[in-house]
Amino acid sequence: MSKTSSRRGFLGASAAAVSSLANPGLAAAQGVGVKPADLPDLTIKEVRVYNISAGRGGTQLAGIVTNSGVEGNYSLAARYWHPNWSNQGWLEYARRTLIGKSVLDLPALTSQWKPELRRLGQLSYASAIDNCLWDALGKAVNLPVYRILGAYRDKVKAYASTQHHATIEEFVTEVKLIKEQGFTAYKIHPPSPNGGHDYKLDIEVAKAVRKAAGDDFILLNDPVGVYTREEAFKVGRVLQELDYICYEDPIPTDDIDGLVQLNQALDIPIHIGEFIFSPYNYAEYIRRGAMDVVRFIVDNVGGITGGMKIARLAESFGMECAPHNWGEAFDHAVHFHCELAMPNNIWFEMTVPQGSSDRPYVKDKFRVAKDGYVYASAKPGLGVELDRAVLDKMTTRIDR
Repeated sequence: MSKTSSRRGFLGASAAAVSSLANPGLAAAQGVGVKPADLPDLTIKEVRVYNISAGRGGTQLAGIVTNSGVEGNYSLAARYWHPNWSNQGWLEYARRTLIGKSVLDLPALTSQWKPELRRLGQLSYASAIDNCLWDALGKAVNLPVYRILGAYRDKVKAYASTQHHATIEEFVTEVKLIKEQGFTAYKIHPPSPNGGHDYKLDIEVAKAVRKAAGDDFILLNDPVGVYTREEAFKVGRVLQELDYICYEDPIPTDDIDGLVQLNQALDIPIHIGEFIFSPYNYAEYIRRGAMDVVRFIVDNVGGITGGMKIARLAESFGMECAPHNWGEAFDHAVHFHCELAMPNNIWFEMTVPQGSSDRPYVKDKFRVAKDGYVYASAKPGLGVELDRAVLDKMTTRIDR
């Protein structure tokens, strides 16, 4: 975890993994030993949105359907702190963009290489499109997405990633519980919901968790960008004294100068990237030394395709890449496939309490094994199988 760790162990992604982003259809065909022309008809004939009665206000699920009947799915969730983010209007955009195109056109359908697109950040609609298309492609050839991307591993060690608990006692109780469940690491989201925070309380939480977890247990800390520079320095010094291995988003991401100063002054690795909204915006942070470990949320950077571009960029600079997994089943799935396909990743971020990411219309449950790892599924596509009977009962309307 040292800031001075060698780049040699991370350099040089396999040619297969790189080409899968440029030509996913060819990679998928090669994965099952056929020619692209022998794949099912992957022309897109329909785009749909399932309106599901679940929780406050319900939720939505995207579906992209091909002529051969293959359907790719992904959640249409709201996202936070993105100036351009809104999935309202996704259906109209996707229908206009996709009908009559092929899943094999995937790289062109979500690209933002045009200058007028690059300067604004990634279009919010692109991620659901991209993730649906990867899901459909995997289902078409009966392969998990990470196998098409270029599998590097079949399991990833997990750390438990908390809610924003209100009290010290809740964190202390939870870290003891997750150790019993097989986790080998624990990430604190301090008591700072809705923008309010108390950095002194956060320090006390960090101290109490270290005492409860023991000196050898791995701990991480993510205040989600709420500190001033001065507060961030104070908290960071305590964290490194307590031997935490990660200080994620201590100050707002757009304060590059402040991040550079923190990186220069602190030994604890700084994790940044969750609130960067285009693959093309990472280079400046890396160039200036504003981050030690690169993070991304696929929903903010154009889906799996954008996430893997960022992973390869980090790899080329000898940097670890730690995707954000926190959320529901589809959030876990898309980032897990990226992690399985990259050599420069260490952790799977598991939302706790375990089970909070489950959805009744999804058969698959993400859980940590007793050895501390999350194991890859052999199911095709994203590996998130819908329970159609439950989905049908919970769906109030399908928009087409």
